Amino acid sequence: MIVFVTGATGYIGTAVVQALRGAGHEVRGLARSPGAAEKLAFGGAEAVDGSLTELTVLARAARAADAVIHLGATGKADQAEVDTAAVRAMLNAVEGTGKPFIYTSGVWVLGNTGDAVADEDAPLDPSPLVAWRAEVEATMRDAAAWGIRSVVLRPAVVYGRGRGTPGTFVSSARRKGVVRYVGDGTQRWPFVHVDDLADLYVLALDAPAGTILNAAAGPSLPVRDVAEAAAQANGATAEAWPLDEAREVLDAYADALALDQQVAAERAAGLGWKPSRPSVLDELRMGSYVAGASGGK
Repeated sequence: MIVFVTGATGYIGTAVVQALRGAGHEVRGLARSPGAAEKLAFGGAEAVDGSLTELTVLARAARAADAVIHLGATGKADQAEVDTAAVRAMLNAVEGTGKPFIYTSGVWVLGNTGDAVADEDAPLDPSPLVAWRAEVEATMRDAAAWGIRSVVLRPAVVYGRGRGTPGTFVSSARRKGVVRYVGDGTQRWPFVHVDDLADLYVLALDAPAGTILNAAAGPSLPVRDVAEAAAQANGATAEAWPLDEAREVLDAYADALALDQQVAAERAAGLGWKPSRPSVLDELRMGSYVAGASGGK
């Protein structure tokens, strides 16, 4: 199968490309620079020159592939508009073809869950940082009736390979000698290892149209425990960062980090997904976040 991947050279995208190649798929990745194209070639993928704002390029690449995985994001103020337009352009290009189209959302669309465990049918209450994704998810559900095998995949907090949010904790511990966590740290985060997540993207290519998949492995953990593990492994200390103060620096991102969530991934398990990588705490203490670790798979 030829799979067109946006965001193919990013943190998650790199792992997804490797998993796709390992499963025997041919990968074409969106590349907005010569460096990105070179990285894709090194990983055995073909580069499609262009960016998320070049809708004609996206549509052409989606039409020419057997499946689409949309991971790309600008990470800028225009992210909502760019993402929405990109999804619509690619959906229009594959309408009526029956091709798989996987959209990457995230568990932050679920909002606070507290002591309840949110499954794939839980009502959405998105954090303001990702509010637009609720509308895109609705579009993806509608697309199941347009002759598209549309799938929404919601990763939890991603870790592994020395990167992700836990990686920022480690970086702060090494540079500043302190790890700050938003709020009192009792809020719980669901996690998923980037390589387990990549495995789920491969499985999701065979999911039925209209499927929503939560991607969380194991029980959620208090943020304070994760921050303290990162601090202790690097000879640093962990301290609380009051939410009001964090908002002054991080704006809406602070509220997302303060979410208290528990998430179930039953539909992913139904596809045969079996997360097997070390937990985030083990990774911080003994794995890819340890000084000198390669951060590879």
